[in-house]
This record gives sequence, structure tokens and C-alpha cells, in this order.
Amino acid sequence: MAVVQFMVSLDLSVVNVGLPQIATGLGFGAVGLTWVIHAYALAFGGLLLLGGKAADRYGRRRVLLLGLGLFGLASLIGGFAQEPGHLVAARAAQGVGAAALAPAALALLTATFPGGRARVRAFGVWSAMNAAGGALGVLIGGLLTEYAGWRWVMFVNVPMAVCALVLAWRGVAAGPPPVRSGRPDVLGAVLATAGMTLLVFGIVRTDQYAWTSPVTLTTLAVAVVLLAAFVHVERTTARDPLIRLGLFANRSVAGANAYNLLVGAAMAAAFYFMSLYLQRVLGTGPALTGLMFLPFALGVVAGSVLAIRLGYRLAPRTLLVFGAALTAAGFAWFGLISPDGAFATDVLGPSVIASVGFGLCLGPLVSTATAGVAAHESGVASGLLNSSRQIGASLGLAALGTVAHNRTGRTATPEALNDGYALGLALSAALLAAAALIALTVLRRTGPPAQTERTDDRDLLPARD
Repeated sequence: MAVVQFMVSLDLSVVNVGLPQIATGLGFGAVGLTWVIHAYALAFGGLLLLGGKAADRYGRRRVLLLGLGLFGLASLIGGFAQEPGHLVAARAAQGVGAAALAPAALALLTATFPGGRARVRAFGVWSAMNAAGGALGVLIGGLLTEYAGWRWVMFVNVPMAVCALVLAWRGVAAGPPPVRSGRPDVLGAVLATAGMTLLVFGIVRTDQYAWTSPVTLTTLAVAVVLLAAFVHVERTTARDPLIRLGLFANRSVAGANAYNLLVGAAMAAAFYFMSLYLQRVLGTGPALTGLMFLPFALGVVAGSVLAIRLGYRLAPRTLLVFGAALTAAGFAWFGLISPDGAFATDVLGPSVIASVGFGLCLGPLVSTATAGVAAHESGVASGLLNSSRQIGASLGLAALGTVAHNRTGRTATPEALNDGYALGLALSAALLAAAALIALTVLRRTGPPAQTERTDDRDLLPARD
């Protein structure tokens, strides 16, 4: 399960550094290039809830193996892509595979380690691999792009998928027969994914059609109709719904997911803009660009450790507000980038501030999103949190990418590109400020965790012989 999570997390960031080379190699346009990122994120986020339902109905091990096979095959096909459409389709197929294997893997981990110190260690390893995949993705992507070619940011997933398949086939028990209390809500999943895809598509194409043009208005109107139909299906379906709408009456669930949507939008856009700024404006190579993201990765780890310490004395809402505000400050500093800037003056400082703030948010966000949720709905609440982040990333990248492209204009000089990236980063800071405001106004006031509910930090360390 640790290999699975590392692979899924890695794939969210490994492609970013290779984007300029992918654009050159396959002939992507400036805005169309964003689909390499959000085709994966949208399919992943839109189908996560259905993937969890399928795992419960058809067996977690079976769905895990199916998802791994699809993910590995899509990665292989994507590495051989000859046209932009081929790569975008492969990335979407990767997202479908990840949506099947990620919830199945987490459910298997939960069932295998039901409690005690073994559970703490298991989830500690799982969380560490999750962080490591995201942190190393940019570095690995840079090294592969510069020394092996951009195609290897896709091929790198193939041996990991094969390894995970072998480990799961040999080491994961089939488990008891699944309980089939109702058929999964396939129609709801189709409506939600189609609606969100059209919404992003309408936003992306605003570089060709104005926001008030009939094409844009029609596309966005159809997207709204599809999403409204999804809500209606969830309220009236006789099948097991993807999400019980009454769950949103829980302020913790509603507030945490709104917060997560904005954070996902800001983080995805900021990673995209900084990667392109370092390469297209400062002229940094892919490998060195990956190394320049290491301070951010280490800062996230430091912020996560700090959140554990502060979580004993501060309420989760306080950490969410402070973390988002600190990350917003870092992104606002990023918004001051200049065409003649340097890593030490324009990137390092804001990277440290923004990453520590982001690390402070991670643990409290998961805790808040599942607070007050019934045990039989905790999996749905967790899947909803993953979905909101992935959909937020897709929408944020589409909207802010379009705004930055409009600011840059038709002349892609370093100065023009810098202006577009700076605006995108400043808007990312505004999204995080809005997230802090949501945490402050929507989430309930709570005290710090009770002494009896605290986990000793020593439980996170492996047992000594």
C-alpha cells in the first residue's frame, strides 16, 4: 500500500517540470498544456467516490489490482504519445486507474490494521510515502526530463505499478465476500465528472472566446445543468448514492471541503507557475528546477511535524487559519517575481514561508473533515475530501492559467511571461486568504484535543529490538 500511495502522489507532481519539453515535443498550445495536469486531476477527483463504492461492492483487492493494471498501462501508452490528444487521453486514463486503486488501498490498510501501535506505524509509513511522493516528484521529473527525456515522466510509473501489482497479488488476502447493499451510483459519477469537465473546458477556452461570448456561456450553462442533475440524482436515486447530501449539513465537513477546494486550486496553480517561471524566465534547466523545489518539500515536512506539536495546544481551526494565512503570505511574496530575479532572492524565501504554512494545514484539515461524521460514512467523508482537492486543482489551474495567459499576451518574452506568472501567483495568494476566512467563519470554535485523545509522538517511531 505504501508503494501504491507513493506512485499516486508522485504522479501528481512528476509531470510539472517536464511541461516545457512536452509542449515542444508534442506541439501543445500555452493553455492546452494545462490539460496534461488537470486531465489526470479531474478524472481522479471526479471518480474517487465511485472508486470507493466499487471497492466495497466488488472487493478491495480486485479493484486495487484492476486500478494498478489500468494505471500502469496508461502510463506506458502516454510515454509513447505522438500527439497532444494521445497524452491527454493517457493522463485521463491514469486518473481513472488512480481513482480505483487509491480508495481501495486505503480501505485495505484500514482493515488490515484495525487499531493499536501497529495501526499508528502503518499509517505513519503510508503518510510518509504520500509526502515523499509529492516531494520527490518534482526532483525526479526534472532529472528524468533533462537526462532521459520527457517521456520518462510517464514511463517511470510502469515499474512501480508492476512492483505494486506483484506485491498486492502475493501479499494481500482476498478478504471476506463483499457486502452488496445496493448498486453503485454510476449515473451520478458520470454527471459529476461530465459537469466538472465542461466547466473547466469552458474556462480554458476563454483565451479564444470571451467570457460573454455565446460559446462560453453555452458551455458553462450546460455544465451547471449537469451538476444540478447530479444533485437531483443524489437526492432521488434508489441506488447507493455517491454522497449523502445531508452530510454537508455538518459544518466541519462543508467548511473543510470548501477550504480544501481553494487550497487545491492555489497550490496546483502556484506549482505550475513557479515551474514555468524558473525555466522560461530564469532559464533554469529541468534538473536544477527540480532541486530548487526541495526547500518547499522540506518545508512541508517541517510544517507537518510542527502541526503535531501545536495540535496538542491549539484547536484545528486555529491551525487552519494560521496555515492558510502563512501560505498566502508566501504566495504574495512569490507574486513579486521579476524577469531578472534569482533563486535566492525570488524563490527561496517565499518557498520556506509558503511550505511551512501548507504543512500546518494538512493534518488538521483531515481531522476537521471527518469530525462528527458517523463511522459508516467516514470513508465517504475521506473520499469527498480527496475529490474536493483534485477538482479544486483542476479548476484553479484552468482559471488562473487562462488569466495568466491573457496577461502575457501574444508576445512571449521573458518580461511578458513574468507578468502573467506574477499575476497568477498573486491570485493564488488571494484564494488562500479566502480559505483562511472560510475556516474562521464557517468552522466551529473548538478547544484543543483532550489529553486522553493525544497520541504520544513515540508511537510514530518504529519499535526497537
